[in-house]
Amino acid sequence: MEPKKNFKIVAPRNPRVLLPNIFTLVGVCIGLTSIKFAYDGRFEMAIISIIVAGIIDGLDGRIARLIGGASKVGKELDSLTDVISFGVAPAFIMYFFVMKDLGRVGWLISLIYVICVALRLARFNIASNLEPSWKDNFFEGVPSPAGGILVLMPLIYDFSEIQFFNINYDIIVPVCFLVISVLLISKIPTYSLKKIVVKRNTTIFLLLGIVLFFGLLLVFTFNTILISGLIYILVIPISSIHFLSFKKKFSTKFDDNDDNEDIL
Repeated sequence: MEPKKNFKIVAPRNPRVLLPNIFTLVGVCIGLTSIKFAYDGRFEMAIISIIVAGIIDGLDGRIARLIGGASKVGKELDSLTDVISFGVAPAFIMYFFVMKDLGRVGWLISLIYVICVALRLARFNIASNLEPSWKDNFFEGVPSPAGGILVLMPLIYDFSEIQFFNINYDIIVPVCFLVISVLLISKIPTYSLKKIVVKRNTTIFLLLGIVLFFGLLLVFTFNTILISGLIYILVIPISSIHFLSFKKKFSTKFDDNDDNEDIL
């Protein structure tokens, strides 16, 4: 007589896998809600929703690695939700803000941006399957969460208290869309903070900096987002220089993966 097997509805590993996926789904719900806010003309809440979705996007992967709940489903789900939260949602927000006044051209530019986000994430998924190396400290092109916030910069500027000059949104917004679209699918190296290592004796200063940043974000929301976005743009050339120095130091033979890629 065979021994009875314990019947379990949920496997021991499943709760660890479910938690980061729940975070991801909550993030995409918030990203989609930003479209509703924009449609209702509540653009401040639409921006905040995208920021919250970005914070959740940065946390779900770290939570998955921390509790041992990483999975292939979670990886694919994260990419799909990124297209919605940082591709479709920002495109709709800016379309309702000013792009609709440009007619079919505005809609075309919005489509171009969303397509570039999708292409960027497809390439990222391919690159993430490669063997780990020093290149993991950098992204190829601007990551989609950063791109989703950068395309909102004209709108963020409109709500900020930093008003140095008047801008023509009918010109600036389409140009911003096209520039960010190119940066998304480009191969310009940008910093990746996923594998950042912090020394134990500097942890307290890191925590202080995070608390200070979120404090500024709560008190001076749009000013903090605007300044952070400008700093990120200024750091892109620095990351490119840093990448070239790493390439020269660690690569005697730099393997370019272009020959192994599809047309994307």
